[in-house]
Amino acid sequence: MTDGIAAATDTPLWVPSKASLATHPMTRFREEAALRSGQPLGDYDALHRWSVEDRAAFWDLVWDFCGVVGDKGDIGLLDGDRMPGARFFPDASLNFAENLLKRRGSGDALVFWGEDRVKRRMSWDDLAALVSRLQQAIMAAGVKAGDRVAAMMPNLPETIAAMLAAASIGAVWSSCSPDFGPRGVLDRFGQIEPTVFIACDGYYYGGKVIDIAGKLAEIVPALPTVRKVVIVPYIGTAEATAAMLPRAETLDAFIAPFAAREVETRPQPFAHPLYIMFSSGTTGIPKCIVHSAGGTLLQHLKEIHLHCGIGDGDRLFYFTTCGWMMWNWLASGLATGATLLLYDGSPFHPDGNILFDYAAVERMTMFGTSAKFIDSVHKAGLKPGETHDLSALRVITSTGSPLAPESFSFVYEAIKRDVHLASISGGTDIVSCFVLGIPDKPVWKGEIQGPGLGLAVDVWSEDGKHLDSGKGELVCTKPFPSMPVGFWNDPDGARYHAAYFERFENVWCHGDFAEWTRHGGLVIHGRSDATLNPGGVRIGTAEIYNQVEQIPDVLEALAIGQDWDGDVRVVLFVRLRPGLKLDDALQQLIRTRIRTGCTPRHVPARIVAVVDIPRTKSGKIVELAVREVVHGRPVKNQEALANPEALALFRELPELAV
Repeated sequence: MTDGIAAATDTPLWVPSKASLATHPMTRFREEAALRSGQPLGDYDALHRWSVEDRAAFWDLVWDFCGVVGDKGDIGLLDGDRMPGARFFPDASLNFAENLLKRRGSGDALVFWGEDRVKRRMSWDDLAALVSRLQQAIMAAGVKAGDRVAAMMPNLPETIAAMLAAASIGAVWSSCSPDFGPRGVLDRFGQIEPTVFIACDGYYYGGKVIDIAGKLAEIVPALPTVRKVVIVPYIGTAEATAAMLPRAETLDAFIAPFAAREVETRPQPFAHPLYIMFSSGTTGIPKCIVHSAGGTLLQHLKEIHLHCGIGDGDRLFYFTTCGWMMWNWLASGLATGATLLLYDGSPFHPDGNILFDYAAVERMTMFGTSAKFIDSVHKAGLKPGETHDLSALRVITSTGSPLAPESFSFVYEAIKRDVHLASISGGTDIVSCFVLGIPDKPVWKGEIQGPGLGLAVDVWSEDGKHLDSGKGELVCTKPFPSMPVGFWNDPDGARYHAAYFERFENVWCHGDFAEWTRHGGLVIHGRSDATLNPGGVRIGTAEIYNQVEQIPDVLEALAIGQDWDGDVRVVLFVRLRPGLKLDDALQQLIRTRIRTGCTPRHVPARIVAVVDIPRTKSGKIVELAVREVVHGRPVKNQEALANPEALALFRELPELAV
């Protein structure tokens, strides 16, 4: 084990109480699994082993335990040793929307906050009514099973309803957030040829009103397959926006001819396409990743209900846009009977407290966010546990990038001492998690608790051997239901195979640089393709960030490998607090911190201060794009970036010429 973040401490930050475990869905599931399997499954590790060894029986139990509505068929798994090629529940039929709309009544299905400007509620009955009217309207527009419905929308209740309307008839849903530029939208939706395009009139961010009519005027004419454009009101300009676009009308006009009735749901095969999602990298046109209705539903129910403990009457929140897979994950929470707490806008407007205000007012059960958000709250000096009533909060989840060890400590010191903090990691590729929180295991500083049920996760060396310790490739050695159906416009599956199975035949290679800990947890050290290789030694960028970002003067960091003198040297870019300069003393502090916290090989050859660091729209920093700019190579798919103008800061830097 290294001296870095995988070297665990001797005292856990959190240990589950016997009382919480007594009523937790995971406990009841393990007891049921023991009865079905005839095995003494005394702890999570035993349950996980069974879930991987007998995946057909495991996923069959997930279906029953989580109350999936549909016909399972007689076969749980065909060709279970083929990846890709395995088929889960090949004879099953179900409807995704039907499973999310099981509950009825006047209680909250959706609560929405749009910064400090807009607050709304939608009951289960009102949600079903809106889904019914939208379903009838999109069918009248010619949408049928297999057609695509695309949306450029904020995280509004109407977005959830439109997705459910599409899924109810077997149409395929795809979405992005309204801050995308025209080229970014067309690079995505232009590939999938939607029949209906849904957009908002604008959105709020940081207290500002942002009208997107001009962008829509470029996008809509360039989507020739779209028969109907629907403009959802948010900032008050929907009618004017619809009037200027071809084939467009407002949401109210679109559904006006149709009265609400019982939602008609059409069963589809388990592997029927539900979502098309897009890779967010900057190395080419986005890949169109197709996910199935059955695989998505089962995997999300397992994660939300079993791993997170969310069920009927709970209140589930995730800070996400509609361009990130966590939105799709959040939506599935409806299938557990939970109320979804939706938010759109800046998480720090107006004073950094709004998400904790939301948590307190709405009695949030689970608070889902990004590692960057937790780090930012820490550096802002906020202490939500002292200023807000978070007594209802049971789970905090963090993803998007590795959660630094100091952020683990901050959550327990300044947010809540008796909360289950779960660092989770997976991705758009599987619309879910490979590794995540485990409710009956302790939380250790800097560690993800372990692999998810049903997932044969491992860490392999470069030559395909299991690693008990040391860093390697995160892999999954057996098929699982939420593997993509395939890529859009990839008829022979060549691009799909190349993306995940080229490195190790018949094994999913996820592209994360990872390491087992002595507690059976994992540490993600960053993306494999961003791994640094000075002197041939592989170094994960997260190891460097975990040290540097503990320095109060450093707000953010990004590391790359620069080709230099026949080798690679580590270059570290830092964004400092306003008004500070990168003087010799600060450089020395940074180097000393990295040397003592990691190893001498981690110490950068060059440290450069920059005023901004480029990131994707879901908040991930983009080492590869910066590496390309530093080496004078073009960066493709810049529309995936939230701040593409930041790339210019890294071009032809004199500090990197010597």
